[in-house]
Amino acid sequence: MRVGEITIISIIIPVYNEKNINKYLKKLPKNCEIIVVDGEGTSTIDTIKHDSIIKTFSKKGRANQMNYGAKQATSDILLFLHADTVLPKDAPLHVEMALRGKEIVAGAFDLDFDTKRKSLKFIAKVASWRSRKTRLPYGDQAIFIKKDIFEKIGGYENIALMEDVNLMQKLKRKKLKIKILKQKVITSSRKYEKNGLLYNVLRNWILLILYFSGVSPDKLAEFYK
Repeated sequence: MRVGEITIISIIIPVYNEKNINKYLKKLPKNCEIIVVDGEGTSTIDTIKHDSIIKTFSKKGRANQMNYGAKQATSDILLFLHADTVLPKDAPLHVEMALRGKEIVAGAFDLDFDTKRKSLKFIAKVASWRSRKTRLPYGDQAIFIKKDIFEKIGGYENIALMEDVNLMQKLKRKKLKIKILKQKVITSSRKYEKNGLLYNVLRNWILLILYFSGVSPDKLAEFYK
């Protein structure tokens, strides 16, 4: 969607008890529609200080919240952003250029963390390499997609975990093309700092292997917790 010469995309942010939301909201691009979708029973919405942001509620669950946000969106392009992730400079322009033709219908960015730790920088490079090879980016890479395509494939499946990978799988099964952009999102390293580097890496790989082995997302979510 265009207003004058400015490209507008709809950025959908699912939140649940996100204490630092304003820190990240102020870093968002100015020429976008921002939709924050709070899970039931949380107070994140009440802490938002930005009047231009669309604030709404849905049933708890990242897939539920993102699907609900997509229904409220007025743009032809949707971008799903984790609350603790910062987009690269000129992100809306890069997204619009990637989706300009008919060939590419969705994509994501390369990954980086908000730390100088070499071990985490290496993990980010491995994650970016994996997503380029498999075309199965995770949600923390800021997945974007044409809205009409999102609706045609039924949006996110209402599953407890791996909804991001599942969405990309649906696109691949229909032989629709996904592009990973070289620009990097900067996401919080707080989970790694809290739980430990090795634990998080092993857990993520085990979850992915079990998911592709047919283990249900509900059981994976129990393991994740």
